[in-house]
Amino acid sequence: MAIEPVIFYFFATILVAASVAVITVPNSVHAVLFLVLAFFTSAGLWLLLEAEFLAITLVLVYVGAVMVLFLFVVMMLDINFEPTREGFIKNLPIGILVALIMVVEIILVVWPNFGLDTHGAPIPHGADYSNTKELGSVLYTVYLYAFELAAAILLLAIVAAIMLTLRRRPNNKYQDPGQQVLARKADRLRIVKMQSSPKSGNGAES
Repeated sequence: MAIEPVIFYFFATILVAASVAVITVPNSVHAVLFLVLAFFTSAGLWLLLEAEFLAITLVLVYVGAVMVLFLFVVMMLDINFEPTREGFIKNLPIGILVALIMVVEIILVVWPNFGLDTHGAPIPHGADYSNTKELGSVLYTVYLYAFELAAAILLLAIVAAIMLTLRRRPNNKYQDPGQQVLARKADRLRIVKMQSSPKSGNGAES
C-alpha cells in the first residue's frame, strides 16, 4: 500500500478539523492558533503535490508574518467579543443557509473538473527539478497580464487603505517639512548683549 494516500487523508482530516475550529472556538487567540495549524497542514498538502515553493511561501509569509501579526494584535487589544456573540443563535439559521448555498456553488464549479480522469497524479521529477523556476516561467509568460493586473489592484488597495485611515485632527501638532527646509538662522536665533552686573551680597568684600 502506498504511503501518499495515508498522508493525504491524515493532513486533510486535520485541515478540515482546524478550519471548523477557527470559526467555532470562543477564544480568539485559539482561533488564530487553529488557523496557523490549518496553514501548516495546507503546506503539507502542497508538498505532496511537489509544489515546494508554494508550501514554503505559505509557511513563511502567512504563518511567519501575517498570522503572528494577527496573534499579537488580538492579544494586545483584548477585545470583548461577548456583545458580538449575543445574536449568534438568532442568526444561526441564516448563516447555515448561506453556508449551504456557498457549498453548493463550490461543488457545481469544482465537481466537473475534479477527479483523476481530469487531473491525474503529478509526474515525478528528479532531484535537479526546480519548482520555483517552472512557476516563474509560467507566471511571467502565460499569466503576465493577470499578474501585473493583480499587482496594480493590490497597490490601489494599499493606497486606498492609507487614505482612509490617514485623518488629520485639528488639535494634533505636526511639522511641515517644507517650512523646515526654508528655516534660517536669523529666524530661529537672537543674540542679546547685556551688561554684566556686579555680584551683590554680604560676603562680597571678605
